[in-house]
Amino acid sequence: MGASSMKAARYYGPKDIRIEEISIPFVDKKQVKIEVKYVGICATDVHEYVHGPILIPLKDPCTINGHCGTTTMGREFSGVVVEIGDNVQRDNIKIGDRVVVEPLFRNLDNSKKTNGTSSLAEPVGCIGLSSDGAYAKYVVVEDYMVHKIPDSITFEQGALVESAAVAVHAVKSSNLQQDETCVIFGAGPIGLLCLQSAMAFGVTRIIVVDIVEQRLEKARELGATLVINGKDKNICQQIKDYTNGLGANVYYDAAGIESTFTTGIESLRRGGRAILIAMFEKPLTLNALDVVLREINIKGISDYRNVFPEVIKLIGEKNLDVERLITKKIKLDDIVKDGFEALSSDPSEIKILIDIDAN
Repeated sequence: MGASSMKAARYYGPKDIRIEEISIPFVDKKQVKIEVKYVGICATDVHEYVHGPILIPLKDPCTINGHCGTTTMGREFSGVVVEIGDNVQRDNIKIGDRVVVEPLFRNLDNSKKTNGTSSLAEPVGCIGLSSDGAYAKYVVVEDYMVHKIPDSITFEQGALVESAAVAVHAVKSSNLQQDETCVIFGAGPIGLLCLQSAMAFGVTRIIVVDIVEQRLEKARELGATLVINGKDKNICQQIKDYTNGLGANVYYDAAGIESTFTTGIESLRRGGRAILIAMFEKPLTLNALDVVLREINIKGISDYRNVFPEVIKLIGEKNLDVERLITKKIKLDDIVKDGFEALSSDPSEIKILIDIDAN
């Protein structure tokens, strides 16, 4: 492989990701080039692999930057700054910095109307979906996306900052209080990170529901105070019994199917809050009258807002033990078989990282 090219995992369509040699990207005036160290395979990428294209603009150009067609995926990553554009104004970014990336593009004009929250601005774009991402040796990102990490955080931990940011934002958005009880449906990466986030904020009564015993055991190891097998017939009753007949204050859906939504809503007490985080693939049936009569609040969470510095601090101070979610580290060449296929077929897998430097 020559000095001007690199290997990358490229998305062509459902079940079609190819390892190819492509040109190393150039840096624009307000961009930063990063040498990738570790990158995680996120649930969104798995959805694209199995059911896509969903968010990747294979046919119609992305409205935020014009990107279209075959795409290098990967948005959960850590690495080292190797080049800085001529017009980058941030004095705190320098070559050699250890960094993670907040991969959302900002629509600066529209974000003024949404209090600066890029995840609510239209249109929305993301590294690895609407531009080339980090399943490669090098990636180019906008300067405002870059966050430095301290030496106390490993590159492996850094690759989980983005996922942890989703969970921290979800828990903060739910206004979960320390004396309340929450239930998390789905013990994958986001669900387990919601568990860790709730614990980091002092919550001590946390229920986790999943159908995979290995994931329930991991939830128990991480501190869940009650785990319930999702195949049980009496899930709501178990939750009511645990909460003196009242139900949970907050339900987080990190599974994204009709049964978890229906059971989650039913498990809430009057005035409870439902936080939907998962990528729901199909429309749901909602008993709206029940929601009205019990004054249930339902909120969706797609990304995060201004929490990366807080998440980096939580990981650095050992309040989020994110590396315990890593079940495997693989080579880029093996991303399809040992990465995407494993995650889409083996529910015991939780978080798989790609070691870009591995041969």
